[in-house]
Amino acid sequence: MSMSDSDSSSHGGDQKTFRQISRDRLLYEMLRSTKVKDSKSTWKVLIMDKITVKVMSYSCKMADITEEGVSLVEDLYKRRQPLPSMDAIYFIQPTKENVVRFLADMSGRSPLYRKAFVFFSSPVNKELVTLVKKDASVLPRIGALSEMNLEYFAIDSQGFVTDHERALEELFGENAEGSHKYNACLNTMAIRVATVLASLREFPNVRYRAAKSSLDVSMLTTLRDLVPTKLAAAVWNYLAKYKATIPDFPQRETCELLIVDRSIDQIAPIIHEWTYDAMCHDLLNMDGNKYTHEVPSKTGSTTEKKEVLLEDHDPIWLELRDAHIADASERLHEKMTNFITKNKAAQIHHSSRDGGELSTRDLQKMVQALPQYSEQIDKLSLHVEIAGKINRVIREQELREVGQLEQDLVFGDAGTKELINFLRTKQDVSRENKLRLMMTYASIYPEKFEGERGSKLMELAQLSSDDMIAVNNMRYLGGSDTKKASGSGFSLKFDISKKKHAVRKERNSEETWQLSRFYPLIEELIEKLSNGNLPKDEYPCMNDPCPTFHGTSQNASVRTTHAQPAQAHSVRSRPTATWARPRNSDDGYSSDSILRHSSSDLRKMGQRIFIFIIGGATRSELRVIHKLTSKLNREIILGSSSLDDPPQFITKLKMMSAQELSLDDLQI
Repeated sequence: MSMSDSDSSSHGGDQKTFRQISRDRLLYEMLRSTKVKDSKSTWKVLIMDKITVKVMSYSCKMADITEEGVSLVEDLYKRRQPLPSMDAIYFIQPTKENVVRFLADMSGRSPLYRKAFVFFSSPVNKELVTLVKKDASVLPRIGALSEMNLEYFAIDSQGFVTDHERALEELFGENAEGSHKYNACLNTMAIRVATVLASLREFPNVRYRAAKSSLDVSMLTTLRDLVPTKLAAAVWNYLAKYKATIPDFPQRETCELLIVDRSIDQIAPIIHEWTYDAMCHDLLNMDGNKYTHEVPSKTGSTTEKKEVLLEDHDPIWLELRDAHIADASERLHEKMTNFITKNKAAQIHHSSRDGGELSTRDLQKMVQALPQYSEQIDKLSLHVEIAGKINRVIREQELREVGQLEQDLVFGDAGTKELINFLRTKQDVSRENKLRLMMTYASIYPEKFEGERGSKLMELAQLSSDDMIAVNNMRYLGGSDTKKASGSGFSLKFDISKKKHAVRKERNSEETWQLSRFYPLIEELIEKLSNGNLPKDEYPCMNDPCPTFHGTSQNASVRTTHAQPAQAHSVRSRPTATWARPRNSDDGYSSDSILRHSSSDLRKMGQRIFIFIIGGATRSELRVIHKLTSKLNREIILGSSSLDDPPQFITKLKMMSAQELSLDDLQI
């Protein structure tokens, strides 16, 4: 399949998800294209570097790669056995080190492989191409030399990261300005964002958060404040090159791209998000998407550890991931009840429990009693176990009380008085949860942490000076003047009668579950962008032909000629997304219909919207992307430098002023 076959900027016909398109390009456009008729070599070796192997693993399984004729996957930087009768596929970044390694493999009288098909993950410069051409012994052995322009990590059907785990530190840290890492991080990030658009053959209106100094001329402009502007400009430059070099690349705008940074919403990464997906990653010590649990051994006398991936291929996960944890628990109970009702053998097995509630072990025993349903019960028992664990942690850590205060602070229903009362009366709340509560408070009332005030509050919460670093750096990220001196002392009675203020407006929502009020601010931004109401002074457009020094002129028009077809429909008339229609599964336990219809929902969509968050995205923001794709009838794709759960984000905040430490050194 060629790149143009895999997708186009017009959204008619059967449409594949973002991750499916990435997978198809790697398998068909790259691997399958190397199959040569009448070739003596059927199987091939696939050689990758540390970045491209991650790109591949996020989109493809080993079975997919093997099916395309790859029998061996190798690391470019490890010593490899010569296989002169086999062809090799190189999927590598276009760096001088990688090209030198490739030439060493294939030059001279005894090359490691018979023929080499070379695919670069991003644009290669002329100097490296010249370097390859200079070696006369290598040229006849090259079967292909091509730019794939695919250097991103597809973490979700609608999400990707650029794998910049230290972006907060390198772009917003105390010593970031003027450093080599600042420029290198921005450049690589821009390359990877641009390859997403190249893969999907999209040419966007590039919008970005304007520097605060462009809105207030009395403010000094800092490199930290210019990060979205600089990234937008760099992405724009790469897209201009794509327009000139990639066949059939759109010459007019086909979609929207909005670039922002983490400062637009500092609360989303730390507040407790109550959906199944977020709770799994926040509370269960998962390794990425890998969950480890104990299952009965084959003999049944002992247990053994089993690892499972909570990803899109699991239909129950796909159905429940964005559901409130209480809703997810109810749905799982319904599925189990329906399964027992519709299967006589299950009823017999259940009757021995005298009508009691089924435990995870009961479900596992049922698997043994009903082998023909083992796969379905395995999936169901896994999620029953996970939901049970989450609910236990919620009870043990008093998270309902913590979450209620968090949301009351955000929506202006609580302030300093309520926070102080909570800290005095809830001594058993964990240090981490107190820290997250204090960080939420600090983002709403940054002035309360000036001088001795913050120290007194942290002392009341029994938090350490290390924790104070995270609080101060979050204020620093948001633009608060942390160096401003306080003119007065602080007592715990100070200013508690001052009027409370909200940092979120209440939104009309169909959600009725407790603690489901909170929403990330990108929800508002995406809706305004889709409806053409995003302020042009705050979010200028790179495509605008008349930019001013600080951004765009007030009356500048942004080209949205192609962006309007999807806006005319009433929200109520839009079809409900597959993840919101889970309860009518045919057999009482299967969610396979979710998988069957997930791609068909993308038919006849409006133009895509891409939003990229510099400094880390959250699972609540990924949830919003899924929700708004259905609501706005436009496929929305979320990108970020990384996807962070609250513990990771807090660690990264601390590192903004602790550059000698590594990610592994800091614990929360």
